Amino acid sequence: MTTDQITSDRVPLVSYLELDPPHLVADECQQCGARFFDRRNACAACGDERFERVDIATTGTVRTFSIVAMSVPGVEVPFVAAIVDCGGTSVRGILVDVPPDPEHIQVGMPVELVTISQGVDDAGVEAIGYGFAPVAETSGTDNR
Repeated sequence: MTTDQITSDRVPLVSYLELDPPHLVADECQQCGARFFDRRNACAACGDERFERVDIATTGTVRTFSIVAMSVPGVEVPFVAAIVDCGGTSVRGILVDVPPDPEHIQVGMPVELVTISQGVDDAGVEAIGYGFAPVAETSGTDNR
């Protein structure tokens, strides 16, 4: 195996993250339509055991958020934890590319799914996670 092959290996950090193209996939209950990430034996809403895999929208809006100031060693703080409504599916994730203070974050803020490198192991395999970044304003004026 060449160095190029080793360093180009990327694996999703969670089973419901697809990398090409980046998007999340949920298990949708075939009876009631409830959606879940990760494996389920039965639907928590109705008890049915039949699920279908469905793609989740890659854009959404912030429903709620919390600025996390304390965490386990090795996790940089502060960071923003959020629940994002992605086309009717609630997704937990972190907000990136935004300062972690309430003046820069709003409920209803449009965001889009982004991938985030979580590190590279000794074999050169990169773990990829996800987060949400604010959607750039398209008003036609540059306010920088």
